[in-house]
Amino acid sequence: MTLVEQFEAKLLEYIQGEMVQDLAHDISHVLRVVNTAKLLCQKEHAIEEVVVPAAYLHDCFSFEKNHPNRSQSSKFAADKAVHFLADIGYPSKYFEAIHHAIVTHSYSANITPETLEAEIVQDADRLDALGAIGIARCLQVSSKLGRPLYSNDDAFCTSRVPDDSSYTIDHFYTKLLSLASTMKTDSARAEAEIRTSFMQEYLKQMEAEVSGS
Repeated sequence: MTLVEQFEAKLLEYIQGEMVQDLAHDISHVLRVVNTAKLLCQKEHAIEEVVVPAAYLHDCFSFEKNHPNRSQSSKFAADKAVHFLADIGYPSKYFEAIHHAIVTHSYSANITPETLEAEIVQDADRLDALGAIGIARCLQVSSKLGRPLYSNDDAFCTSRVPDDSSYTIDHFYTKLLSLASTMKTDSARAEAEIRTSFMQEYLKQMEAEVSGS
């Protein structure tokens, strides 16, 4: 049994009790990020003892979406994660790398990952904002925030600056469609292009339905 396998049940049990932030950041999100991170770890030949616990714990703390300290969530999560890992006896030689991977995973924190393992955790988390799952999560968050689906004046931001604080679909244009270009690993970049293409087709279909064409 590998080191990760020895601790994985404890990681899962812990994070199941912590994922209460919102519908888009639940245990299902964590499990998807973990699975993607494991796959990227294998493809990119990274250190799983860093990647896997960081993926499990990356969202163990998070401020609300519109909270003024939202960009600091990953720092709080990283501190909390390392404290938990110390409590369960996880080898401390991995703490610094795990802490860095969690801190840098956040889009809003805007911190560049400096290790392959941190790149993988960031890529895995961002991939979960793309494709079919990404669309569903975007709708979940916007519904909770009470934002309308689109602007009746210019639904797809043809001639106006996107404003995702006001309209759901605008979030595609302010962030989601550009995420592929932020991927750090080759494996994630290839998958991101596939998922982004799906989202672009979704928008084309929606535009046809909205316009009645």
